[in-house]
Amino acid sequence: MLEAIKFYRSFEAGQTIVWSGDRMDFVASVVSGIATLSQTMEDGRRQMVGLLLPSDFVGRPGRDTAAYDVTATTDLLMCCFRKKAFEDVMISTPHVGQRLLEMTLDELDAAREWMLLLGRKTAREKIASLIAIIARRDAALKLMEPQGRVSFDLPLSREAMSDYLGLTLETVSRQISALRRDGVIDVKGKRQITIPDFDRLIEEAGDDSDGGFLT
Repeated sequence: MLEAIKFYRSFEAGQTIVWSGDRMDFVASVVSGIATLSQTMEDGRRQMVGLLLPSDFVGRPGRDTAAYDVTATTDLLMCCFRKKAFEDVMISTPHVGQRLLEMTLDELDAAREWMLLLGRKTAREKIASLIAIIARRDAALKLMEPQGRVSFDLPLSREAMSDYLGLTLETVSRQISALRRDGVIDVKGKRQITIPDFDRLIEEAGDDSDGGFLT
């Protein structure tokens, strides 16, 4: 049923998908690339409040407008569904609604992790945490557990990382260099990251093995 109503949309890096408060007549799942969720304050300042990675869901059935600005950070491909048609499928196929609930709870967990990331961690821990988050998602898409030696392509530029983490570009570059110098990560080219020991990266992030905060 979903196959019959889906369509694909592509967005270029930097392109706004929807503005906060605008009518959103579709829902979608990220196929490839990364988008950011952000909110603009009254004085014009913007705060990124989350990342949308492959398999993440965009939009809410039953809600007519977008809660956040959604912007493509990289070239982005989305699998889209017209909202009314998707809502009809949810009513006739309860397990679709159950799956959406599970994804919403995952998003809540990610939001709480993001609050911790911004609020309590040092710059080094923030960089290590973001790398770990992306490594976990990359492994999950490959139906694997991140453990031991892990390699993946970092989909974010250092500029995007600085915006997301509330750090200066210089701080991001300095901390990545320090993690590389200390053997926590290895960087080849601009984006290829190798983590020799994933458990050590988690320690550097200030997390325990389950992603909780070490005290």
